[in-house]
Amino acid sequence: MTRVTGTAGTLLLATRNAGKLVELRRMLAAADLGDIEVLGLADVPEFPEAPETGATFAENAVAKARDAAVATGLPAVADDSGLAVDALNGMPGVLSARWSGRHGDDRGNLDLLLGQIGDVPDERRGAAFVCAAALVVPAGTETVVHGEWRGRLARAPRGTNGFGYDPIFVPEGEERTSAELSAAEKDAASHRGRAMRALLPHLAALAR
Repeated sequence: MTRVTGTAGTLLLATRNAGKLVELRRMLAAADLGDIEVLGLADVPEFPEAPETGATFAENAVAKARDAAVATGLPAVADDSGLAVDALNGMPGVLSARWSGRHGDDRGNLDLLLGQIGDVPDERRGAAFVCAAALVVPAGTETVVHGEWRGRLARAPRGTNGFGYDPIFVPEGEERTSAELSAAEKDAASHRGRAMRALLPHLAALAR
């Protein structure tokens, strides 16, 4: 078992997704939580990571955070998130990152999803980004929060910001896709932003 030397204000973000790590670090920095050092998985020695086999976002988030906290001895935050498409009965859901068969193939996932709903009329192209975020403290405390961002799916990708399904997701009240929003706009409205804000009181306690 690997232990990481850190201060009481060290927090591990248990993700290897570069885009997600940038977002999470940016949100925590904006929250001004005090003297908390934020590490990613690339900053700690490698440890065995179990595959994401949970049936829900919450199960996957807790499992990832728990593994990281046990392996490193640090408080760990992990999230699991994805896109729930109304016309596909909530899929791809927890399979979002590997919808096309290979984990993290953003373009493949986009192309497959757009092909699957190609004949779905605009009024039935509703969808939601869903996020579950978990904080696990080595002493055993586990906290799970949720966030949801409703919108609809465009017929072709637009924008270069963000990652994953951002280029085809048009939030409610918007004509731009999530990938056309600024970082600040996305953080203020997104599923991950909402979940992380719900975690803030628990994270602030780590700085004390």
